[in-house]
Amino acid sequence: MVLRKKGRILLYIILTLTILGIIFYPKFKPLLTRKSNLPGVANPVQRRGSQPLNVEGMIITPRHLSELINSTGTLRSYEETELSFETSGRIVEIYFEEGSHVKKGDLMAKINDRPLQAQLQRLNAQKRLAEEREFRQRSLLERDAISQESYDQVVTELQVLEADIALVKARIAETELRAPFDGIVGLRYLSEGSYVNPNAKIALLVKNRPLKLEFSVPERYSGEIEPGFPIDFRVDGFADTFRAEVYALDPKIEITTRTIIVRAIYPNVNEELKPGRFTGITLQLSETDNALAIPTEAVIPEMTGDKVFIYRSGKAQPKYVKTGIRTESHIQILSGLEFGDTLLTTGVMQLRPNMPVEIYHYQQN
Repeated sequence: MVLRKKGRILLYIILTLTILGIIFYPKFKPLLTRKSNLPGVANPVQRRGSQPLNVEGMIITPRHLSELINSTGTLRSYEETELSFETSGRIVEIYFEEGSHVKKGDLMAKINDRPLQAQLQRLNAQKRLAEEREFRQRSLLERDAISQESYDQVVTELQVLEADIALVKARIAETELRAPFDGIVGLRYLSEGSYVNPNAKIALLVKNRPLKLEFSVPERYSGEIEPGFPIDFRVDGFADTFRAEVYALDPKIEITTRTIIVRAIYPNVNEELKPGRFTGITLQLSETDNALAIPTEAVIPEMTGDKVFIYRSGKAQPKYVKTGIRTESHIQILSGLEFGDTLLTTGVMQLRPNMPVEIYHYQQN
């Protein structure tokens, strides 16, 4: 009983001291803080800040720098059209195989033209009679046996027959479906015996050699890209990088994206690439052999400009710089630094002017 009573008393004392500490600690805290800041009293934070900060550095040397733009694009066929007849009728013959190569002018399909052929034969017969009549009338005119008016009427009849023959031949040509350019014919959508009209699609004809490469670049680069500009692009599934050449630019800038559409041409001699493929594009806009370039992560952007830190007499010294072209990992410095300066490349967000630093490793520029 005595021990249990003493234990309760001890518990009450501990609780009382805890409550008093919570109440009075805020009042004594400022006094403790001022005491720690008195001269001669060591502050743990101050002692820690006086130690040099370990960082990495780099001695700035000339380097080769290329300004690259990365974009994406789409491969498009050089020519593409849906094959269809110009007139209505029933298909009597199909001459192409699906997926085969055709030449410009090759006959690919034929509509029944028997009525037109019969009409053409009749007109040709009438033309022969009209030519003989014109010959006789011309002989009589030379002997003044007939009037000029009679001869002109015969000539007019002959000319009308020739025009009718030309019209029938044009209609016969409309019954023939011919390839408008060299290319590969796709899948066939109709069969022999089908009745077609001008809206019916027979097949798709695509020219894959060469190919067009279409992509967009920001408007600020529109003045640097012109016809003949080389383009490198990659396609999934191919280890090689392909080379195309710009041949046209859209004359206007897209308002919504502030980009300009560019088209390049790729020979595709072996037709290894197909239209519609997604591509990754790289454009090299400019190239400098002796550029003053530093790693991008060493630059600190501020409201007043871009800043870097250099190593000078064991301390970090800030320098404001003017930047130029950028790559994926480096940025060109136009002013503010010189070759031979030691640039601090790590811990830059912790650095302050005149802060002691110690370089434990030098990076290669």
